[in-house]
Amino acid sequence: MTSQRVRDRLVERLRENGISDEATLEAIRLVPRHLFIDEALASRAYEDTALPIGHGQTISQPWVVARMTQAVQQVAPRKVLEVGTGSGYQAAVLAALGMEVHTVERIGDLLRQARKRFRSLGIEVRSKHDDGHLGWAEHGPFDAIVVTAAAAAPALVDGLVDQLAVGGRLVAPVAGAGNAQSLLQITRLADGQLEQQVLAPVTFVPLLAGLLD
Repeated sequence: MTSQRVRDRLVERLRENGISDEATLEAIRLVPRHLFIDEALASRAYEDTALPIGHGQTISQPWVVARMTQAVQQVAPRKVLEVGTGSGYQAAVLAALGMEVHTVERIGDLLRQARKRFRSLGIEVRSKHDDGHLGWAEHGPFDAIVVTAAAAAPALVDGLVDQLAVGGRLVAPVAGAGNAQSLLQITRLADGQLEQQVLAPVTFVPLLAGLLD
């Protein structure tokens, strides 16, 4: 259930569901998702579904990872910030595309596990145990910012967009009325204005403040 054939089938499903960037699809094909989840769930690793990783968190559905990655790929980013390391899978996909990845995680146990995975796979990612709302300003500005938990739009705009380079793009799930969430794309234009576009309905865990060990 973790063979290359199974990964290839996942990539074909993603392509059928609108993922068209071949570099993104190749990164999904190459990164071993089964190594980013509990061994007991490895047989489900290449299903197009989110899976639990502990602490009330999930590894995102592959389509969502691919859609967010494809969105930031369009601005050809060199340096990217991920808010919410989680299992480390999204960071690994971004790194597989040759990006300089900086990732922030508020739950220390998840970050330690993700760091072990990065080391074992030889993936170079800079990581930090911190409140994701703060971003990582000392390494900014970033060509792209990917947020892997849902927050209200003002929190995103105020806390993270200032760390976005001109021409850069932020992609994040944003909570709306009721429990509805949308994947929002924010691009900083050459004149400094922000262009917003809703990409798709999504479901993410909430973006929380504070630190946990």
